[in-house]
Amino acid sequence: MGSVIGDILPLAVGIAISPIPIIAAILMLLSPKAKGTSVGFLLGWVLGIVVAVVVFDLLASVIPADDPDASKPIAGTVKIVLGALLLFLALKQWRGRPKHGEEPTMPKWMSAIDQMTLVKGLGLGFLLSAVNPKNLIMAVGAGVAIGTAGISAGEQTIAIIVFVLIAACSVAIPVIGYLLASKQMAGPLESLRGWLVHNNATVMAVLLLVIGVVMIGKGIGSF
Repeated sequence: MGSVIGDILPLAVGIAISPIPIIAAILMLLSPKAKGTSVGFLLGWVLGIVVAVVVFDLLASVIPADDPDASKPIAGTVKIVLGALLLFLALKQWRGRPKHGEEPTMPKWMSAIDQMTLVKGLGLGFLLSAVNPKNLIMAVGAGVAIGTAGISAGEQTIAIIVFVLIAACSVAIPVIGYLLASKQMAGPLESLRGWLVHNNATVMAVLLLVIGVVMIGKGIGSF
């Protein structure tokens, strides 16, 4: 199972350090309804990750399991395709970086965060984790890696739990930290939000490039 954890670890980290959901969580924590919306967002974020990775784990498990030492062309092809998609997204993010002195353009829905409720926060968290193309591709990659590893159902469950815990930690940590010490967290959260806003495209471009290359390498190694 160690090799499976090694395969899904960079994908989980990729979801974890995706700037947009972190910025959204911070904006919710700085909003008038901070506790309700942020908790809803965290629940939706975790639920979306769980649904995405479990669905594709189940789909990948129907791929015939051969000898562990034999080639796995189907799984390899899927990984190569996913890696190529991540490279395409990396290029798109890089080309979309704001020019020097230009203010980054953030999604319009962020302006409505102050009016969000717990339910709307939950829905937004689910959409950003399960439907967002970048995160969905990485969840698909994790599901394929787990579902085609030839491990038991119990080991698959452990791998999924590890993946979800790592992928969700970047949203969970500020939300839980704020609930425990809201006054002390306000300043650091605002500073982090500002940095992420200005470096969102660069962070994601580099991240997607690295994970895309790794996934393509894993795919080639499956043949």
